[in-house]
Amino acid sequence: MTGYANAASEPGGGGSVTVEARSVNGRFLDLALRLPDELRGLEPALREQLTAACKRGKIELRVATSREAEGAVPLASEDQLERLARAQAAVRKWLPHSGPISVNEALHWCRGSGSSAALDAPALATASRCIQGLREARAREGARLAAMLRERLALLRDLARQAAPLVTTVVQRQQARFLERWDEALASAGGGQAEPGLRERAHERALAEAAAYAIRIDVAEELSRLTSHIEEIERLLAAGGELGKRLEFLIQELQREANTLGSKSAALELTALSVEMKVAIEQMREQVQNIE
Repeated sequence: MTGYANAASEPGGGGSVTVEARSVNGRFLDLALRLPDELRGLEPALREQLTAACKRGKIELRVATSREAEGAVPLASEDQLERLARAQAAVRKWLPHSGPISVNEALHWCRGSGSSAALDAPALATASRCIQGLREARAREGARLAAMLRERLALLRDLARQAAPLVTTVVQRQQARFLERWDEALASAGGGQAEPGLRERAHERALAEAAAYAIRIDVAEELSRLTSHIEEIERLLAAGGELGKRLEFLIQELQREANTLGSKSAALELTALSVEMKVAIEQMREQVQNIE
């Protein structure tokens, strides 16, 4: 599911921290963390927070300190500069031809050697608030997806109700067609005059053929299973929780029943209903992959 959130800590002695999280759809959990060097040690804790909060989606978490956000020059303390000067003197004592340390190198070293402990706690607390905001945004997106799924389920239920009586109509139509063809065949062959009981036997044969045909195109079982899957999906949506994997399985079952209904279709009306079902199910399948 998609979502976005950000949070910032209050300015303190060690500076402030800004956390930004964004999420896009994905079938699996894919985490990408962008952290400043001084907070790199927090990566395991941040990953643990994200894993506990989200189960699916491609999630990017960016953390920035006030120093990075403002582009300010890192300040070096006297103690850092003194230790750096002693280190340079010791090196040049043994390597007299080595070049002096540049200002950029000195600032980079002082920045990397500085303690970031003062920012650790604010960074974790701010990240926690940001992740909570991301969860709320994803929950709102999930509610919209659930509403869309309920609309498609209502459409499928209506299509199933329309398909049920069509089977009986098709069977009756085919039965009348069998009887008509048998009568035409008997009339052209003159069988009704040659043998008095032939027409009755032909009529029974036509009814038997119509019954066999009705068995072949009977989709009552498919419609029953389709309705059962619809009810189960509605139950899961009402219960909430982690539904993505279970919904994917049920959507596959819906697709299978709709395909069987289409393959058994013996009338244009049933074929049209089957196509509409497949379209609705495909729309559901695309969205279910995004549900956690």
